[in-house]
Parts: sequence; structure tokens; C-alpha cells
Amino acid sequence: MAKKRIYLNAFDMNTPGHQAPGLWTHPDDESYRYKDSEYWTDLAKTLEKGRFDAIFIADVLGTYDVYQGSRDAALRNGVQSPVNDPFLIVPFMAAVTRHLGFGVTASVTHEHPYTFARKISTLDHLTKGRLGWNIVTSYLKSAAVNMGLDDQINHDERYDIAEEYLEVCYKLWENSWEEASVKIDKEKAIYTDPTMVHNINHEGKYFKVPGAHLSEPSPQRTPVLFQAGASTKGREFAAKNAELAFIGAPNIATAKETVKKIRADIEKTGRSAEEVKILSMLIPIVAPTEEEARQKYDEYKKYISTEGALALFGGWTGIDLSAYEPYQEISYIENDSIRSALENFTKVIPDRPATVEDIINAIGIGGMGASAVGSPEQIADIMEQWVDEAGIDGFNVAYAITPGTFEDFVELVVPVLQERGLVRKEYEGTSFRDNLFGKGDQLADHHPAKQHALLVK
Repeated sequence: MAKKRIYLNAFDMNTPGHQAPGLWTHPDDESYRYKDSEYWTDLAKTLEKGRFDAIFIADVLGTYDVYQGSRDAALRNGVQSPVNDPFLIVPFMAAVTRHLGFGVTASVTHEHPYTFARKISTLDHLTKGRLGWNIVTSYLKSAAVNMGLDDQINHDERYDIAEEYLEVCYKLWENSWEEASVKIDKEKAIYTDPTMVHNINHEGKYFKVPGAHLSEPSPQRTPVLFQAGASTKGREFAAKNAELAFIGAPNIATAKETVKKIRADIEKTGRSAEEVKILSMLIPIVAPTEEEARQKYDEYKKYISTEGALALFGGWTGIDLSAYEPYQEISYIENDSIRSALENFTKVIPDRPATVEDIINAIGIGGMGASAVGSPEQIADIMEQWVDEAGIDGFNVAYAITPGTFEDFVELVVPVLQERGLVRKEYEGTSFRDNLFGKGDQLADHHPAKQHALLVK
């Protein structure tokens, strides 16, 4: 069984009803408290107690309105709607923790890189170097329309925009302010040496940013880089830029296939295949005994919203299943939504084509990933099996109910993983990146971001 370290992120969102549609109605679920700072501070303390690497905060900038051509199902069922800004909860969580990292989702298609770079630097300063960025290209047409576009930008062009967006950010974070530029010299009355702050002079197809970065260098300069695209274009982007890649897979076989493709793409860029840590989503249903865990799972299933699951599926894939019968099979259709999501959902059942009913059951408690049910030892065994057979490095642990799923996992499963030497007992690094990789606060010198830093002598 696995002996390498297992990376752990908690997977949450500033919304009710994240990955288990309908379970917000469960009496013990408190996701409606997403509006309260205390929900986030309590959760952060729980996760740091469990030595989680980070909380990974998802986000969307639109509503799920593909199912029945309306947002009504999403609103009625609390399907990632309403949704608040993910960035604004980070300072609250950082204030009550010392080591927990924060992977925040932000889109490259709906915010200008000049202002975004400042936001990232600000939070990296305030968290003392504990910020990460989940780079997304936005798959919802509703977001594009509300940002003033006539339609969703083509899938592959969104990644072209992302490449240039990152180039601008890399230049601002890595190339604009030299390391020793900030003096804070009270005797000479020099805060910053102006000769050590440089314009980036960027002029590209999508962005024109001539000036310097607004913020002084933060502990990490560039945040830890997450990426979740598993399409061909998404994998190429992740292989070049990401430090951690997030995949959603319903089973080990599908995960193994995706991991193999990502590792091959990484090697094509000249980076080590193991340099990018790959995390798969998992909802653990755990209790002291297997029987109790099964009872808990059966109880949870009673709260699944079929309509909510179909609303999520529509948003993720761009396909409206309202006219389909439960027994109808689903096949892959290429469009401008999350291409890998639809491909994975067609493989929910390994030995036959997936039906609409199969997809509803998979999303109900599992969302875009997988679920596991059992005793603490059984959940740990399942996690080791995924690491050994699929080749992943860790998990984005999502909830069926919150904070109960996270609390159960920390209290019951983490001690087993620690005893097996798979999860650390203490944090050791000085920043999020150093906690993850143990090689310092900043990006490796061979990373593309550092190629821009070479311009400064």
C-alpha cells in the first residue's frame, strides 16, 4: 500500500449545497451558515487540527441555467446558488490559523490581470505567504453574458486567454519589483528604491499592461498554482503552469486514465512528471463502524435532490437532460462547457454506458468526484488504494453535510492516516508552497514564471 505522503485539501465553496445537491436540507447540515464568518473560522481551525494542507475554495460567476433552460431549479435547490465571493473569507480563516493554505478560485476571463495581481499579492501578504490560486477559464455561459459578452468564449480560446493572462501576472509578480527594492529606511527617508521597480511593458493580443506592479513582493511572489482542466487543452495548460492539478473522477479506472494523460503532458514540457501533485475529489462518509457508516449513507441518500443533480450536470456539461428518460444512455458531446466532466460522467459505470439515473445517483453524493463509505480504517484503505492504483497524490475532500463530514474525517480518519505515516503530524514549512514541497517559499527556477524574472538584473 501507499507509503508516500497523501496531500489533503478541504473542498468547499462560499455557498450552500456545493457537491451534494439537496443535502443542505439534512437537519445536521449547516451550509446555510456560509454567510457567517464564524462558519469559516471554525472550519479553518478544524482543518488545521487535521493537518490539512489547504482549503480549496471553488467558485462560479454565473448560475446553473441549462436544465430546463432556467436558473429556477438551481435557485430552488440551493445548487451553488446563492454564491458569495471566495476571496473575502480568506482573511477571517487566516487570522485563526498559522499554517493552513488557501486555494482560491478565480477566472482569467472575467477580471483584468492588473487588478487581480494586486488582490493576490495583498492576500499573500496578509496570510504570510499562504495563498494559492485555482486558475479557471469559466465554463458558464450565464457568467459570460452577465460580463457583457454575447456568448461564451470558445473553450480553446479561453485557454489562449489564460496563457497570456498568466504571462501578465508572472511579469507583475516576478519581474516588476526586485527582491531588495523595499528599503523602509527611516534615516534616509527611502521606503522603496525607485530604480529597482520596473515597468513590465506587456502588449499582447488580449491585454496591454505597460506599467509596474502596484504591490511590493509578497512572501511567495506568485501564489501556489492550482489548475483543474482535464481536457486536452486544459492538461497542456496545467502541465506547463500548475503545481497542483485537481481532477474529478467517479472511480479509480477513470482517475488512472486522466493521471496518465496529465503526467505525459507534464513530461512533454520538460518538467518532472511527479512535480505536479494530482488531487482527486472524494466525499468520505465515515463512522466508527462500517455498519454505522452505511446507515449514515443510506440516510443521506434520502435527501438527494434529483432536480438539483440535473441542474449541476447541465451547468457542468452544457447538456439539458430534462427531456431524457431515466434509463436513457448518455454519450460524449463536444461543446464549450467542462469537456472532461461529460467524458467522466459517461464512465460512471465501468462496464456499460451510463444512464441518466446513474448520473443522478453519482452526483447526489459525490458531485464531480467519488464517494467512499466505511469505518476509519476502511476509508484510509480506500484512499491508499486510489493513490496506489490511480497514481494520484492526494484528495480534495468534499462534504456530504458540513461541517459534519469534515469533523468526522479529522476526528476519525486523519489519526489512522497519521499512524500509517501518510499524513504529517506537524506542519514544517514557512509558507503554503514550503509546506507542500519543502523547497522554499517561491516557485522553482525552471518554472515559466521565473523566465520573466530573468529580465531583471
